Amino acid sequence: MEQAAEVGVRGGAAYFRRGRLPWFAVIAVSMGYYAWAVFWPQSIPYQKLGPLGSFTQYLADHHHTLLGNGFWLAWMVHILESLYALVLCKQKGITDGRARLLWFIQTFLFGIASLSLLIAYRPVRQKRK
Repeated sequence: MEQAAEVGVRGGAAYFRRGRLPWFAVIAVSMGYYAWAVFWPQSIPYQKLGPLGSFTQYLADHHHTLLGNGFWLAWMVHILESLYALVLCKQKGITDGRARLLWFIQTFLFGIASLSLLIAYRPVRQKRK
């Protein structure tokens, strides 16, 4: 079952495709947990999370600076991916402002899960007479 929303015509200047919800849920929960571990490590119930809790506690206790740097690096990568999404929009003929904004926001929030959809998009080329 395809979970995509397309704005405009498939090959048009307003092309946008929403990504798959399971990927977005995994990314949102992971980034949320990562933020929790970086900013509020004392409030995590480590014992209730099994091996993930033990690993997170070890990182928070012994490598908190590395954990924080990795968090900000992940967001920097998302920023770069979202800027690249704007470049791809231009290259693929997506000129509608709303569609470009949607690609930017979706890629900023969900990274490669969104960007891969834009990379895979092949606009219909008009034949020259």
